[in-house]
Amino acid sequence: MFRGVTHLNLDAKGRMSFPSRYREELVEHCAGEVVVTVDPDRCLLVYPLPQWEEIEQKLIRLPSLKPQTRRLQRLLMGHANEAQLDGSGRILLPTPLRDFAGLDKKVVLIGQGNKFELWDETEWKQRCDKWLVEAAEDFELSEELESLSL
Repeated sequence: MFRGVTHLNLDAKGRMSFPSRYREELVEHCAGEVVVTVDPDRCLLVYPLPQWEEIEQKLIRLPSLKPQTRRLQRLLMGHANEAQLDGSGRILLPTPLRDFAGLDKKVVLIGQGNKFELWDETEWKQRCDKWLVEAAEDFELSEELESLSL
């Protein structure tokens, strides 16, 4: 399980170095092979290859005549790029993906259980501030969240 928030810097070539606490798990679990794709929220998603393959199969099985499904397939599968951790635990983020998410130098890696989200640091801070305000204003919980105990 990947969890936590880590502030990182991209190097001049657009490479991101995974924090050491994740490297061993990524090497053991997927031989350091990950898939990076876009998220509609304008961040990047980083999946270990086996998790991505499960998501990809689910996307392929969706009914392709629905416009919403086609859009999601085009975004997620169309932008998916495989990457291999190098000897220093880095992956290269292709320019089109960095441009999509507005990534420059300072980024934030967010563990999300089976995957990571990668955000521009400024955008992440703005979104967090917005989400906190929205959470304080809207205390109506969905049925799924009503049963959750923290």
